[in-house]
Amino acid sequence: MFKIKHKILFNLLVIFFTIRINAQCAMCRAVLESEEGQSTAEGINDGIVYLMSVPYILIAGIGVLIYFKFFRTKKS
Repeated sequence: MFKIKHKILFNLLVIFFTIRINAQCAMCRAVLESEEGQSTAEGINDGIVYLMSVPYILIAGIGVLIYFKFFRTKKS
């Protein structure tokens, strides 16, 4: 059971870090597509993805804390 959890977690992390995400809104995309080089558009997109990931990381951390607080058996 323990190895299965590690495999699932590893697969989710691989999928999470290999998916190319385009998180720009329509207005930002229209303005930034007209620029030469697209370096600003890539920077804006990375910033949006970074800001979007923080709440998910916090919720996951709270979930882990709840799991360890209530569902782990105490060794005594």
